[in-house]
Amino acid sequence: MSDLVLTKVLATLGPATADPTNVAKLIQEGVRVLRLNFSHGGFDEFARTLASAREGIAATKLPVGILGDLSGPKIRCRGVTGGSLELNPGDTVEFVAGDDDAVVVTPGRIRLGTTYDPIVTEVEPGHRVLINDGAIRMLATVRREASHPDGDGRPALLCRVTHGNLLSPSKGINLPDTEVSAPALTDWDRRCAAWAVENDLDFVALSFVRKAADVDELLDLLESLGRDNRTMNSRTRLPVIAKIEKPQAIEALDAILAASDGVMVARGDLGVEMDVAEVPVLQKQIVKHAHTMGRPVIVATQMLESMISAPTPTRAEVSDVANAILDGADATMLSGETAVGRFPVITVKTMARTARIAEGYLARSGLKPTQRPAPEGLRDHRAAAIARGVAAIVEELEPRYVVIWSETGGGARYLSHCRLRRPIIAFTSSPRAERQMTLLYGIHPVLVETPPGTESFIRTIDDTIVGRGWAEAGETVLVVKGEPIGTPGVTNKIRIHELRAPLA
Repeated sequence: MSDLVLTKVLATLGPATADPTNVAKLIQEGVRVLRLNFSHGGFDEFARTLASAREGIAATKLPVGILGDLSGPKIRCRGVTGGSLELNPGDTVEFVAGDDDAVVVTPGRIRLGTTYDPIVTEVEPGHRVLINDGAIRMLATVRREASHPDGDGRPALLCRVTHGNLLSPSKGINLPDTEVSAPALTDWDRRCAAWAVENDLDFVALSFVRKAADVDELLDLLESLGRDNRTMNSRTRLPVIAKIEKPQAIEALDAILAASDGVMVARGDLGVEMDVAEVPVLQKQIVKHAHTMGRPVIVATQMLESMISAPTPTRAEVSDVANAILDGADATMLSGETAVGRFPVITVKTMARTARIAEGYLARSGLKPTQRPAPEGLRDHRAAAIARGVAAIVEELEPRYVVIWSETGGGARYLSHCRLRRPIIAFTSSPRAERQMTLLYGIHPVLVETPPGTESFIRTIDDTIVGRGWAEAGETVLVVKGEPIGTPGVTNKIRIHELRAPLA
């Protein structure tokens, strides 16, 4: 417990971590949230992955949350005749409505269908069209009417290739200059969200968010499925993480933060939709705004990418992880590194070790990565005021731990936002709250039965912290609670407590 990493580590599940034993190893090395990517596979596969993950979690007896990542309106190419096609600068690509595989019509002219038929009417001449994360770049030149003699009876969007590469099936398409009318939630997303509720996942991430109304649409869906994110201290919450990866999301960032429970800096598509050189600055901007609004923020994508195939990271990658933590990230995420990589366990160990060293530097230097949340960003001003009071006492007394009873996780969220630089032991009787607190910076949730009163809770603290070897009798902890214990939203007391030996 003394080496508890304050910054949380997320790992994406996949073929490399399909076995419960491998999942358990990831958790033992520091993973506290597992990501299930709904972009790949079907419900039968998701069910197998989830069952394996939960078996691995059970083997460790550690609190771990599971995040379901909705695909969002990602536009993709259809198939490719012959398996692949080489696109060269100057070639013309005709996008058509329909499920056409890519085919060479004449030398230098390729016809291509996509998963988004309105591409032929919404992309304007002069707009950029990027395929496979920008590996293929095009410029839209003209919209062709269905009646044009060179066509096949369908309207088409003609683009000129400016940077060629190999085109293979189902590659993603980005339209950074185009206002796409696709809804925030596709039919597939709605089915996946319902599956997430049915299978009691702990978080859901929404991809390609453009505005706060996109988050509201998902909240409405979750409410219809029996999950209440809008009521303070709701016991049925399913926290929504908005993925920031579109230029429009940067413009509407504060409104998106206010509507959501947290955000993810999804640097992959963000670096395609916008100038890649802007991504480091955008990351800092998003982290700062998230903390001002009192929302946790995850930094993701290619953090230790080279470890997909190598047992050691590049120095730049380690610096990237450390700098995300110095910026104030609540969590850092691994994607392909743990989903399909050759060294998933070593990768997690590397990330956790890097986080620990970066946190040690912050503690020694006395630096604060971000300012504390501003009042306008917080939903419960009383809980926020208590959290700020706790922060002041921690700076003065330097207790070993801060301890809180947090029935639904609300009080723990506010303490987490204050960046106490001390581990926070959060007791709860709710298994769901225990899992949902795993994403919060500095929080270590503990599941126990609700104690009948204050002194019983204090005894539980002694028995747990001293009994598990996390601290010695005589060390000081700061206890935050409300009465009656177990009632959401009543946190109102702070107590300085000297730990005692556990009862025999």
